[in-house]
Amino acid sequence: MAIEHHVLENVHEVEDDSGFVIPRARALASAVARQRDFTLVQLLKLSDAAAVPLEIIVIDVESDRVPPGNKFGIFYRERVALFVTPDVNEMVEVVALRIDFPTMIHQNHGVIGAPASLCLFFEPTADVLRTWTPQKFLRRIQWWFEMSARGELHPSDQPVEHLFFSSKYELVLPWNFGNLKQGPGSKFGFTKTTARADGGLTFFINEQSRSHLAVKVACFDFTLTPVVHGFIERDPSDLGALVDFLSQRGADLKTPLQEDLKSRVGTNGVDPSQDESYTIVLLHIPIVRAAGEPVERVNHRAFLMAIGASSLGEKLGVLFRHGNRLYDASGVMGAEESTEWRKEVVWPMEVLHRNSVEAARAQSGIALPGPSGVLVGAGTLGSALINLWGREGWGQWTVIDKDHVKPHNLSRHVAYADSVGYPKASVVSALHDLAMDGASKVMGIEADACNLSSETVAKPMAVAQLVVDASATLQYPRLASTVDGLARHISVYLTPSGNASVLLAEDAGRDVRLRTLEAQYYRAVIENNWGESHLDRGQGNFRSGASCRDISMVMPYPRVMAHASTLAEQVQIASALSDPVIRIWQRHPVSGAVALYEVPVFPERKLAFDNLDLYFDAGVEAKLKALREAALPNETGGVLLGYFDLPLKSVCIVDCLGAPMDSKASAVTFERGIEGLAKAVEEAARRTTGVVGYIGEWHSHPKGHSASPSKDDLIQLAQLAVGMSEDGLPAVQLIVGEGDIQVLQGVVHL
Repeated sequence: MAIEHHVLENVHEVEDDSGFVIPRARALASAVARQRDFTLVQLLKLSDAAAVPLEIIVIDVESDRVPPGNKFGIFYRERVALFVTPDVNEMVEVVALRIDFPTMIHQNHGVIGAPASLCLFFEPTADVLRTWTPQKFLRRIQWWFEMSARGELHPSDQPVEHLFFSSKYELVLPWNFGNLKQGPGSKFGFTKTTARADGGLTFFINEQSRSHLAVKVACFDFTLTPVVHGFIERDPSDLGALVDFLSQRGADLKTPLQEDLKSRVGTNGVDPSQDESYTIVLLHIPIVRAAGEPVERVNHRAFLMAIGASSLGEKLGVLFRHGNRLYDASGVMGAEESTEWRKEVVWPMEVLHRNSVEAARAQSGIALPGPSGVLVGAGTLGSALINLWGREGWGQWTVIDKDHVKPHNLSRHVAYADSVGYPKASVVSALHDLAMDGASKVMGIEADACNLSSETVAKPMAVAQLVVDASATLQYPRLASTVDGLARHISVYLTPSGNASVLLAEDAGRDVRLRTLEAQYYRAVIENNWGESHLDRGQGNFRSGASCRDISMVMPYPRVMAHASTLAEQVQIASALSDPVIRIWQRHPVSGAVALYEVPVFPERKLAFDNLDLYFDAGVEAKLKALREAALPNETGGVLLGYFDLPLKSVCIVDCLGAPMDSKASAVTFERGIEGLAKAVEEAARRTTGVVGYIGEWHSHPKGHSASPSKDDLIQLAQLAVGMSEDGLPAVQLIVGEGDIQVLQGVVHL
């Protein structure tokens, strides 16, 4: 609250608090009467005809803890007035009535000559009022005097004060305004919002070329000499008061303003009809804690005038009118300054900047700028990730997606109704620009990322430091695993129900690629209790179009965003590590509790056959050796689980199952049984949504024997090959020996 004390009229005295009608005023007067250190001096109120009721309590405050003769000039006894309005959402204003009351920290100094208003609280008014009582308020006044007298009111680690009060008007500058204003012939456009409920407005300055709706504005930019922080000033109301205020602070505004105005006029003069609609004076005010100390902050303040630069120059006497043009008045006889310029109304504005990338990172607590990256997939998850990373300034991104936005996508994509029909990659790029206003760019490419041979895809891939796959397909991550020379890949996806999310990160050198991380993730799903319902379909599907392939999963958007937020952070964390990572987050759909499962990662082995490559990892190898060791001196065996990828000519061993209970084994023979085997294979397929299935057999050789196949092994392989040929697939046979493992492939040639 800011009471204009110097214009108070129709104030009269009342005998006691029964003459008050405002409950807080009566309560304060009553509290003063009961406090030893407070003396009631006078009760005042505005006439009953006043538009806004106001009741004033004048008191003397005594403070025993005020040091005698303190250097700050605070007395043991100070007289103050408490200004109380009926608005219970406003703080009671406390005004020091001593004419020579010193200028202090946390003091709301009014216009020159007006009483000083004490700033009693650091917290927002709404928070203070929740526990406000008259008694506590009186003690706070006493505390303010005591702390000010000891020089302890403003802690050394507290930021220095602003120079001006807040304004309900805002001026938003471009994020790169400093560079733009230095450009040759730079011109700016000026736009504003409609008035808010409190009468406040937000004004914007942009390059004039960016908006044909913008009105022209002249900008003058001045940096003052450093100012010691202290009381907070109320803004001048006209240009004359502004010039006087700056002069008191040791800064000359008038002279540089005049010089700047003259510099805008060439020898041919200017046409007044082309004058700007507004003039803005931007002030940059360095603030120091004490004279001679380093600058701790720079306050920015702007003042708006509804006059163009040429008209202002004429009023200031630096331009003169001849015919229909204005010219530089330097050396011109008869050209003189009037005093009309002093009356030019100025509107104070808080100065804000649109976010730069650096500001976005600082606000998000991100130290590093992030990689030059490619995001594959701008769908449900991808659009959320790029929105999160873009807003916090992490990374420089190219987004590749071949699809366009359809109406049903709006239920869980970062897109809007007018995005329908446009490429998803272009939509996320445009939405990013709306958020960052050109401070950073997201390049959207409408293409199939699997077409790595096309220049459209290959070019951004060639310069990327990181590729994040959010395509929710098997095709791209498996294909990328076969291509050398690409950047490190991280794959992220949501499970069909939306109750879990998965992150697979290659190591920095790509020795462990997505294909083997996928296999090891599936093995964890098969082996662990949490994998039982991990990939369940949840709430089912819905048809999103006429085609039989237009089937989409039911998935609540809050689940998407919960996991997207986790994955956005975790990609940043994983990309900073050099090791490979497999992490799963399982979220309870009712309680929201999240469980993290981290899967150990093993190196990959590759065996090349004539018509396909076989992959398995050291984790499978260790498990096979452990099963052999446990069965010695007998042989043992079981089945191999995995999957074929025929377009990529590969087969991957995911897991192995041990010998069924009805198996027959000795030191020289093994005959695999079938008890429970079919159920176990079916369960593995169910848990992995049909990806993992039976691909062949494995068995061990006894102690002292290598993994070289015997005659019986080759016969078994032939039988396996015949059986697998019914599905057109090769057979895989794996043998575990004393110190080695051999993998054989059987193919029936028709």
